[in-house]
Amino acid sequence: METEFTRTELLLGKDVLNALASKRVAVFGVGGVGGFACEALARSGVGTLDLFDKDTVSISNLNRQIIATYDTIGTCKVDAMKNRIAGINKNATVNTYPVFFLPENANEYDFSQYDYVIDAVDTVTAKLEIVMQAKKAGTPVISAMGAGNKLDPTRFEVADIKNTSVCPLAKVMRKELKKRGINSLKVVYSKEQPLVPKYEAKPDTRKVAPGSVAFIPSVAGLIIASEVIKDLGGLNGTL
Repeated sequence: METEFTRTELLLGKDVLNALASKRVAVFGVGGVGGFACEALARSGVGTLDLFDKDTVSISNLNRQIIATYDTIGTCKVDAMKNRIAGINKNATVNTYPVFFLPENANEYDFSQYDYVIDAVDTVTAKLEIVMQAKKAGTPVISAMGAGNKLDPTRFEVADIKNTSVCPLAKVMRKELKKRGINSLKVVYSKEQPLVPKYEAKPDTRKVAPGSVAFIPSVAGLIIASEVIKDLGGLNGTL
């Protein structure tokens, strides 16, 4: 009899699917990158997902975020993702945390309970804290680097942070992690030079938000999910 995972089982096998069903993954940031990562994890049979994001869906998210529809505008992103997963994988457990993860509240969450951590947030401060907490707990972590102002999805690569180049965010993360004694981190990053936005920041703002399109953050999120699935299923070497 066919199930929702029949086609996946043909590639991964029943033992791997059973293993994935027992795994718990934390996803920090349920936007363009994180949302697609969540989608793929749910469709791959991961048993438990913990979602962290305080943002709500806005109309500007419609161009790239899988949870964004006119019906979900104004909805907390973690709730929109939970509802979506319920229609994909009825056996999945989804825990939602409508919070901004920061050094100030980091101690409220036990990273040792996770089998994998995904960092798909935007701010360096939060990214650094997520990575440090995961490393401290001995939990595998993968981090998304910059996806804004880019147009070529074929330029994404999986690498250790120490081997990255071109990406401005990766450069900052390398420097800050090194200060904290962390020299290794699996990341998904792009070697494409960021494009210059077509308009300038307004005088009353410090900077304009980066430009984005549907096919950049989605690809980054799917690559991240593939690494998590392969690592959890013993199908991939870890960095």
